[in-house]
Amino acid sequence: MRHQVSPQDFEQAIFPNLDAAYNYARWLTRDDHNAEDVVQESCLRAFKFFASFRGGNARAWLLAIVRNTYYSSLEKNRPEALNVVLDEDTLAEEGYDLDALLAGESGGAERSLEAADSRRVVNHALEQLPRQYREVIVLRELEEMSYQQIADIAHIPIGTVMSRLARARKLLHQLLRSSELSSMA
Repeated sequence: MRHQVSPQDFEQAIFPNLDAAYNYARWLTRDDHNAEDVVQESCLRAFKFFASFRGGNARAWLLAIVRNTYYSSLEKNRPEALNVVLDEDTLAEEGYDLDALLAGESGGAERSLEAADSRRVVNHALEQLPRQYREVIVLRELEEMSYQQIADIAHIPIGTVMSRLARARKLLHQLLRSSELSSMA
C-alpha cells in the first residue's frame, strides 16, 4: 500500500530548504537562471517521489535530488554546458545597494565594501575549482553538511569526501594566495 503524501508534509519538509537547494544549484551551474531551472525540476522530482522519503534529513535528501537533476541535465544538454556564463565582478550585480553602502558612516561603508570585495574574491576562487572539489567544499563549508551527508549526496565514499575536501581547501588557499599576491603587484 502506497503512503499518501499531503501537500503540507511536502511543504514542511522541502520549503525551508529551498535556499540551500538554490545555493547548491548556483554553485553547480554557475548561472542564476540555470540554477532556478535545476531547483524547479528538483522540486518537481521531490514531490513526485516524496512518498519514498523515509524521514530524516530533508535538506540532504533535497540536495541529493538537486545534484542528480543537475548531472542529468548536464548529460542531456552537453553542448549547452560548455557555455559558462561568468558574472561581472561588480557589487551591484551581487545584490549590493551601493548607495546604501556609501550613505553609512565612512568606516562602516569601507568595512562593508571590504567584506563585499572579500566575498567576491572567495567566490571567484571557488568558481575556479574543478567541479568535484567545488561541490564538496560548498556542501561542507557553505551548506554545513556532514561528511556522511556529502558522501550520500554525491554517491562517493566518505574517504573520498575527506580527500576531496583536503584538496579543495589546499587549491582554494593557493588560489586566494595568488589572488592576494597579484593584487599587491
